[in-house]
Amino acid sequence: MLKHLHIQNYALISHLDIDFDSGFSVLTGETGAGKSIILGALALVLGARADSKAITDGEDKCIIEAEFDDCIIRRELYSNGKSRSFVDDALVTLQELKTLSCRLIDIHSQHANLLIENVDFQLSIVDAIAGNDKLQTDYMNRYDNYTSALQHLKELQSLAQKSREDADYIQYRYRMLAEADLQSGEIDNLEQEQYTLSHAEEIRAALENTVSTLNGEQEGVIDLLRTCKIDTIAQDLQERIDSARIELQDIAEEAERKLNQIELNPKRLAWVEERLDTLNGLLHKFSAENIEELIKMRDELETQVNRMDSFDFDIELAQKDVNTKKENLIKSAAALTSSRKAVVSHICKRLVADMQKLGVAHAKIEIPITPTSDFTPTGCDEVQILFAANLNQSLRPVSEVASGGEISRLMLCVKSLIASTKGLPTIIFDEIDTGVSGDIATQMANIMREMARNRQIIAITHLPQIAALGQNHYKVYKEDTAYRTETHICRLNDEERITEIASMLSGKNASPEAIANAKQLLCYH
Repeated sequence: MLKHLHIQNYALISHLDIDFDSGFSVLTGETGAGKSIILGALALVLGARADSKAITDGEDKCIIEAEFDDCIIRRELYSNGKSRSFVDDALVTLQELKTLSCRLIDIHSQHANLLIENVDFQLSIVDAIAGNDKLQTDYMNRYDNYTSALQHLKELQSLAQKSREDADYIQYRYRMLAEADLQSGEIDNLEQEQYTLSHAEEIRAALENTVSTLNGEQEGVIDLLRTCKIDTIAQDLQERIDSARIELQDIAEEAERKLNQIELNPKRLAWVEERLDTLNGLLHKFSAENIEELIKMRDELETQVNRMDSFDFDIELAQKDVNTKKENLIKSAAALTSSRKAVVSHICKRLVADMQKLGVAHAKIEIPITPTSDFTPTGCDEVQILFAANLNQSLRPVSEVASGGEISRLMLCVKSLIASTKGLPTIIFDEIDTGVSGDIATQMANIMREMARNRQIIAITHLPQIAALGQNHYKVYKEDTAYRTETHICRLNDEERITEIASMLSGKNASPEAIANAKQLLCYH
């Protein structure tokens, strides 16, 4: 349960500390006193969206800290828009904070009554009473598996369809590249060979001249070097001449080998030029920079061609996977449907009984469960609460026939029913009594007080009948100082409760009759 709340620099609150007790507590105060400010601060510490505008004017940050039985939660909001969250002084993410806080406390705001008109919320009521958490988790896992498998199948079918449409074009492009028998570096080699073949005569003449000059029969350079004999006094020069002669001999032999390799071959030249034309044409056609890019394209096209042949097999496997996951999903959906149908009768009887206590004597409620046309994230069921408040009135969706007061009462009955099956430690009702008064308000207070037997209930109310039933009474009030208006909260003693309830009955300056009435309300309860 919520034991203590500390607020610092939040809106009209510069500093506030208040202890809360177990049981049924009521919180009262004039309109505009700041009840919503305290509730907003509590929502912030539980993970609500932060707004730096909520920081008290002139301050850099605000701090809200809530102490529960098992932990202390703190939220710090800074003027630059950033915020930090802590659980027992350990930094946590906002999502972690929300996950924890939803197990500690439920705040029923004034706008929450509208939820009863939402069919998704109505379904969640049935699931909460049925205790379907495990079934819902199992269904959601199988739903995700099924939708993923179905998406994969659709993607394969789409790819297969596109491949069939593009099959001729893809195969044509692949054959063109495959038949070209591409080799890495081929163009460079062919261009070198083309140069050699097209200049064969000039190259041969140059090589013949080189061989003749170096190793000619008459006055070849090599033979001339053999005649060079230097006196032993210049032995180093002789060694260099001999070395040069040997090197030139090697050059002459290499030149002669190359000469023998070079031939005039017009046919080969024609083939080389034709091959280069083919390769350059492919480069242009496929917008490639080099032969390596063409080879990569060829391999990718080959993969696509091979994939075409395997699509039918892949689709068959994917379809089997979808069928298997669908069967599993059907079982989970059926389990959810069965569980929901098992509790709707109990829900209707309990809600009707509680609504009758709250003055709707002829209340009728039914909750039909109808199948959806397809799987949904919540199962295969549509749930809608049908309601009638009067005799001979046909059952209609609650959003169409219930008045504001009836919706408030129905929502309290729903919360009471859910609370009886859930172990939520604390529930805060923010003016759930909207649209009711008199004895009906007293009966609503009785229901909340009954709920408080097993949990902490805090009700923010304007009705004296509800305030009088509280086991603990807190008052929110504003106080003007020389510099600002401040919101405060205090716990009332017995005498202060009489004065507060009397003012709720007759206004700020309570009459003696109102004070007597207040005493009677408190003594009666």
